[in-house]
Amino acid sequence: MAGSVAERDEVKLEDGHLNNSLGSPVQTDVYFPRLIVPFCGHIKGGMRPGKKILVMGIVDLNPQSFEISLTCGDSKDPPADVAIELKAIFTDKQLLRNSCIAGERGEEQSAIPYFPFIPDQPFRVEILCEHPRFRVFVDGHQLFDFYHRIETLSSIDTIKINGDLQITKLG
Repeated sequence: MAGSVAERDEVKLEDGHLNNSLGSPVQTDVYFPRLIVPFCGHIKGGMRPGKKILVMGIVDLNPQSFEISLTCGDSKDPPADVAIELKAIFTDKQLLRNSCIAGERGEEQSAIPYFPFIPDQPFRVEILCEHPRFRVFVDGHQLFDFYHRIETLSSIDTIKINGDLQITKLG
């Protein structure tokens, strides 16, 4: 076998960017230090059909809840519109979804085939933007669809993550 695990997974700094083991450039703050929770980051160019947001992390040992939200900016006053908010609640094993537009919360959705998050275990959430909806996958399994409530997808340009988790990678 060519090289040790450490050599294969080595991360190199070139031209101010890190390259992961597959050689694709990523921004330095994606790999280390670990992304700090609560996290707020910019989605370059906003959302559009075909664009995917990846959140990889580890659930805390004794979690209560965590949230992942895609918003239209990060203004506090007035509060930014929330295109989709995913809230994992461990006590009830629920994964709630909602939006908040012009200060008005939409109809909350909660139906899922199973609760995918396990305390002290890693996870991978992918939010795929399609023309009529977000399609959400957890650990490679499609969990639900959430139909767009914000018409201008490109205005959805911020990701916020908060709660009982550690973020290991964003993409």
